[in-house]
Amino acid sequence: MAKLRILTYPDPVLAKKAEPVGEITPEIAQLITDMVQTMYESEGVGLAAPQVGHSLRLITVDETGPKERARPMVILNPVFSDCTGVKESEESCLSLPTFLCTVKRSEFVTVRGTNEKGEAIEIKAEGLLAIILQHEVDHLDGKTLVDHASRLKRTMYASKVKKWLKD
Repeated sequence: MAKLRILTYPDPVLAKKAEPVGEITPEIAQLITDMVQTMYESEGVGLAAPQVGHSLRLITVDETGPKERARPMVILNPVFSDCTGVKESEESCLSLPTFLCTVKRSEFVTVRGTNEKGEAIEIKAEGLLAIILQHEVDHLDGKTLVDHASRLKRTMYASKVKKWLKD
């Protein structure tokens, strides 16, 4: 197991639509293991493969993390089959240090995909888990929290990032 480097905004991989995962090769299995470890060690509750430099439709999620680590989930090729209600949530992201943004999300979601064993799964979620799933699938579609922010907030964050990159 190895902790992976998390890419940060404005890395181009974060803005790219990820490719579907085909078969679960030994390399994909290792990526899954490393992503779960990276998610926990980075104090996260979700991680998408593009965040660690792999443009693949793969996410790891654990709404109990990073402290409890009670329900790690792996979803390959996740697709929303149902989204209802609207809820605002304040979110942060491992790929956007210091950035907080209020986002309108669906309150209830159903996600279909496959697990790390290649088995079809369906997850019905609400609350924090629903928010995490939507946040991570956004990454697979090349969207980050910056894309949900106002133009002013985006511009201010981009300026802050440029300053960090110079230092």
